[in-house]
Amino acid sequence: MEDASLLELCVSEDVIQTLCSASNSSTLEKSLELLIEVSRTADGRADLASKNILPMVIQLIQSLPYPSGRQFLVLSLRLLRNLCAGEISNQNLFLHKNGFGAVLNVFRSARLCSEGDHGFIRIGLQVLANVSLAGEEHQRLIWHELFPQEFLALAKIRSREVCDPLCMVICTCCDGNPELLTEICNGCGLPILREIVRTTAAVGFGEDWLKLLLSRIFLEQLHTPPLFSELSLVGPSTAKVEDFEDGDIFFSPEQAFLLRMISEILNEQIEEITVPNDFALFVLEIFKSSIGVINSDSRTKSGLPTGSTAIDVLGYSLTILRDICAQKGPRDSEESLADAVDMLLSSGLVELLLRLLRDLELPAMIRKTMKQGENQEGTTSSRSSKPCLYKGFRRDIVAVIGNCAYGRKHVQDEIRQSNGILLLLQQCVTDEDNPFLREWSIWSVRNLLEGNAENQRVVAELELQGSVDTPEISGLGLRVEVDPNSRRAKLVNISSLE
Repeated sequence: MEDASLLELCVSEDVIQTLCSASNSSTLEKSLELLIEVSRTADGRADLASKNILPMVIQLIQSLPYPSGRQFLVLSLRLLRNLCAGEISNQNLFLHKNGFGAVLNVFRSARLCSEGDHGFIRIGLQVLANVSLAGEEHQRLIWHELFPQEFLALAKIRSREVCDPLCMVICTCCDGNPELLTEICNGCGLPILREIVRTTAAVGFGEDWLKLLLSRIFLEQLHTPPLFSELSLVGPSTAKVEDFEDGDIFFSPEQAFLLRMISEILNEQIEEITVPNDFALFVLEIFKSSIGVINSDSRTKSGLPTGSTAIDVLGYSLTILRDICAQKGPRDSEESLADAVDMLLSSGLVELLLRLLRDLELPAMIRKTMKQGENQEGTTSSRSSKPCLYKGFRRDIVAVIGNCAYGRKHVQDEIRQSNGILLLLQQCVTDEDNPFLREWSIWSVRNLLEGNAENQRVVAELELQGSVDTPEISGLGLRVEVDPNSRRAKLVNISSLE
């Protein structure tokens, strides 16, 4: 570090004397260190506010050169951050003493550094986040100073040190200000969100501010389509979900990452969030446009995320649909307003999922038993089927169907009328490629049978070709009886035989 005495020549004597007197120290560096410790507590911040310390710190930041005075600047910013943590008088002084100008100069100086001073910028953003907690006036002033150019410049810095507090500032400014949230999600605000997603997709994130921001954008207001298109490989002006034909898989890694984040948010807050109908339909369109990957050569043995953009888009849109369909109970009343699940059902979700499930090869346990039967009969299977795209794909399809069937008789009937009961019974086995497939399948079959006498009758009379008897099926109160001559199996209700 450059000789401290030379740096102190840049600073007003009044500033140095005030800081040294408040800390009972003889040097500027030691004074800053001691004041940082004092400002860690509410009482300490209140005491320093009474001594008018914050304006001195702002003057100090404005006076010190960068990068030669970096060490003093870091200490000053840390002190400023602490002073503005919940102390309203300091937060107000920050506005009136042009604290914004001082912090903006910090951002611009650090960005000009050849290697980028990310830690330095991080502290500056934490200062603004603390100031924004004072209320709407402070939030709007910060927004006015930083939106959109400064926000965009900061979002383009590929560093989680910068992106985490940047998301914090945007979140706190938008808290209670829906018009600001709308502004960040449209027009010149979209590039900011685009760069935030690109940054976090590339370097990750260490705090939950990103998820909080995305939750407010996608699950509290419908701003998904423009940002999803903004992240497209083919350009924001032409990339719309409805433009994709079945089989097109031109998704970007950032789009897959965005869906992953939304899936995690929804799963974590499944009891608190009510998904807007339009959002549910938008995700369904993404899912439909991504199923073309099933006909491609893309395959992976891993679970999500797989590393394949197309498969991840398919998988995460499916898990989002799973959790959307788990949110609300039955809506069979004609007087009920359509919820997100009803909208999905009316758009053919169950029919689509049953078709995809039929196209998959049967679980390994079922295939093994069928193969044994075919060998004894001297026949071969002509079934043309596809393997699972990722570990858990079959399970996720079954989970969505099961959630849709819960308490919805019209869905139960639709599955029966589509000959889907046998298909779902065949999933009630352990499958190493689909963890928890057995549990989700049992859940689904129970939902199919509950309160539906017709479905119960079909199951009791159903005959299975080459099936297996498993503890899982027995747990449903069912049993498979096999004719020793024809090797045809019949699934019977155990209770009806007692």
